[in-house]
Amino acid sequence: MNTGSLRRRAVAAGALVLTGALALSACGDSNDSADSESGGSNTSADAKLAAMVPDAIKSDGKIVVGTDGSYPPNESVDPATQEMVGWDIDLFDAVAAKLGLKTEYKNAGFDTIIPGVQSGKYEIGVSSFTDTKEREQAVDFVTYYTAGTAWAALTGNPKGVNPDDACGKSIGVQQGTVQVDDLTAKSKECTDAGKPAIKQVVRKQQTEVNNDLVAGKVDAMAADSPIIGDAIKKTGKLEIIGQAYDTAPYGYALGKNSGQFKDAVLGAVKALIADGTYKKILTDAGVETGAITDPAINAAQS
Repeated sequence: MNTGSLRRRAVAAGALVLTGALALSACGDSNDSADSESGGSNTSADAKLAAMVPDAIKSDGKIVVGTDGSYPPNESVDPATQEMVGWDIDLFDAVAAKLGLKTEYKNAGFDTIIPGVQSGKYEIGVSSFTDTKEREQAVDFVTYYTAGTAWAALTGNPKGVNPDDACGKSIGVQQGTVQVDDLTAKSKECTDAGKPAIKQVVRKQQTEVNNDLVAGKVDAMAADSPIIGDAIKKTGKLEIIGQAYDTAPYGYALGKNSGQFKDAVLGAVKALIADGTYKKILTDAGVETGAITDPAINAAQS
């Protein structure tokens, strides 16, 4: 995940139109106790791509990955095994396997991951990062998915929250995400019009945001569309309000000094798309609506 000013998601042209929970669900600091190492996937290594991985990374046969395990269904910690799970994890395991590598996941606060990539603490960041121009100043991205912002409220929307006019409402959001910036902009529109500001209830972890809404501590919440869909599906107490918007690409975050590593990762994503592994992982997780066909390096829109 970066500094407080860096965002998980980017504002981009177009809208992700999802009509309900079914469509959506189809679509700090390091916590060493939840670190996990994966043996990779059954995907066969590509010798040409593996040769592009810098010696410093492949010397121990694994990639050290920074990720925030509070963002289901993308990334979370399995309480039974304490290992990282989720479709984002499965997909990157397959990417690593294409490069002839295993993965070692380090659970970390979202807004600490990009600084960790910059410092060399992590060799890559895999945590539903949106590729933004601002973030590209700090790291390079290899894109692999698209998502939008969506809102949820308790079933029946008892507080009558309208995402387009949430003035005076309390809205839950995870720190360091694009939704914080989105709510800040919406709140300014409220105060500029002489209306009460939006009360942002910012939590360190997305799971805390979800829990706040279920408990009625906030009027609504905003998050990436797959996360909203998953919360609706799992709690049975929430519903989407409005439509998802501001679609933008997720990207793997790599250091600016990674050399050919980003090209190797890009090649691995392309190979997984070509052989059908990519589509199967997303479809099995019910998030295939965000699939892309043209992964790229640093593809943020202005």
